[in-house]
Amino acid sequence: MRPYPPIAEHGFVGDLQTAALVSTDGDIDWWCTPRFDSPSLFASLLDRAKGGYCRLAIDRDAVADESVRQLYLSDTAILITRFMAPGGVAEVIDFMVPDTSPTPSDRHRIVRVARVVRGSLPFVLECRPRFDYGRADHRLTVLDDRSALFEGPDQGLCVQATAPVVLHPDGTDLTARFTLDAGEMATVLLTTQPSGSPLPAPPVDEQTMSTFDACREFWHEWLASCCYAGRWQQIVHRSAITLKLLTYHPTGAPIAAATMGLPEQVGGERNWDYRYTWIRDASLSVHALTGLGFEDEALAFRRWVRDRVEAAQGGGSGENGPLQIMYRIDGDPHLSEQVLDHWEGYLGSAPVRAGNAAADQLQLDIYGEAAYAFTTGGGDMGTLGGWEALSSLIDWLTDHWDLPDEGIWETRGGRQDFTYSRLMCWVAFDRAVRIARTYSRPADLTRWEDARDQLLRQVVKRGWNSQRRAFTQYYGGDVLDASLLLMPKVGFLAPTDPAWLSTLDAMDQELVSDSLVYRYDPAASPDGLRGSEGTFNLCSFLYVESLARAGRLQQARYAFDKMLTYANHVGLFAEEIGPSGEQLGNFPQAFTHLALIDAALALDDELDRRHVA
Repeated sequence: MRPYPPIAEHGFVGDLQTAALVSTDGDIDWWCTPRFDSPSLFASLLDRAKGGYCRLAIDRDAVADESVRQLYLSDTAILITRFMAPGGVAEVIDFMVPDTSPTPSDRHRIVRVARVVRGSLPFVLECRPRFDYGRADHRLTVLDDRSALFEGPDQGLCVQATAPVVLHPDGTDLTARFTLDAGEMATVLLTTQPSGSPLPAPPVDEQTMSTFDACREFWHEWLASCCYAGRWQQIVHRSAITLKLLTYHPTGAPIAAATMGLPEQVGGERNWDYRYTWIRDASLSVHALTGLGFEDEALAFRRWVRDRVEAAQGGGSGENGPLQIMYRIDGDPHLSEQVLDHWEGYLGSAPVRAGNAAADQLQLDIYGEAAYAFTTGGGDMGTLGGWEALSSLIDWLTDHWDLPDEGIWETRGGRQDFTYSRLMCWVAFDRAVRIARTYSRPADLTRWEDARDQLLRQVVKRGWNSQRRAFTQYYGGDVLDASLLLMPKVGFLAPTDPAWLSTLDAMDQELVSDSLVYRYDPAASPDGLRGSEGTFNLCSFLYVESLARAGRLQQARYAFDKMLTYANHVGLFAEEIGPSGEQLGNFPQAFTHLALIDAALALDDELDRRHVA
């Protein structure tokens, strides 16, 4: 058994409130419940010995020379792990039925179905949960041959199985070994619930098939509302499903990634918790999903942003402004960071952090992204109370936009006059003015327009480096930054403006490596952290979009097609690509899939336009 499978060797299942990773070994090695940001139940991906896992696979002690393939049932989030061995072909099917209730649930279920389609093969089941990030003990109660209950401090895990599975205690864990012949199947249900809750009804094969059908039908019906009919339909659909899986349905909040602690550099300290909702991500989510026709999801994201804006009203006296850069999925602003020093981390990548101290940083770009979310996709701009809250933030920004801040990449190396932050402050004023004029809303337009115009002149003058002939990361510096690929997207410059094309050329020479794009050079611009990182997938797709809008279609299409080859075997992306083509960072990452969708939409649009012309 591999102690740590590659990050890319995973599929991903979820029910719109929580999600689990399933490795090609058949291990559920990551599952936090009852919410995305809850403490983990299975987390062997971050510590094999102490994290916990549930394994359902062919028994490798009894089978030699097997090979494994993993795939999704087309246009669904139903994951199939296929084992091929001399004795036959077997499959483990993993899925969770989406929960579309507006109310958060404490009960969540993963359905695992083992079956043999050819020959006869032995299976092994190991269920070794570790509650509260592996810090809490649990008690095991075997109820009968096919059901058992794990009880932690606040939560229970019920394990139920069908014949021929017979559960055996292994200390406080469970194991089982069984054999299936062609045409036979066995089901294992993992159901989490609060301690002391009534146990779910025993499983029967008919119930398994009905839940399978319900899951498949949900995804087919949901995807039917997608209006995308472009050249990259399969990968765009997979990205859309991934974004849906990463959305907490009760609030409409998209999390940045399903995991925490996966390294940007193996063995390094760049290991963050991404199970929260960033204002920035929510804003771009609106843009991407509106482009695909998912109006309900886009509206839910906009409402979530509006709620944060309204909650921030009147809170502008704090050092870091009234709006936080990220929140918990229910809007809670408290994300205190703690180090789980009892875990060794993925391949020794420590420290493992739960929570995120960057929530307390000053990042002025988020005011532009909040306004961007309000104005993307058209339709109702929100309640009058929502406008009053947004205008209050813009009023605060008129007095504070010229402050140095930590910037989009949440560096811990000190504040700077980041060009991207000033760019997005310009967006905040520009969009707020547009809203006020379009909807005849009360606003101090004279101050807002003056700030907008000052920002444009300042960015053009101080953000531009005449020697580099490019806009740079911060005023007075010469370091390039891929976040500025958003300059034409937000309308600050035309995509064919000579100053922008010169900046794009400079990025080509310095940040682009075989169509993959680095965020910036940490050696040239120290960010307060040791080590290096891979190319950033978000930036690689923003680069594609920028090339397309600049009319460099052959280069854009080549870069896009090449980038798609770095997706894992089921079409998922982590945050970064390492020097050997490996996926690095938290997985799967929403930002990457958002940018993929926007890049595909831009490429299709420009290719169609060129064809018509």
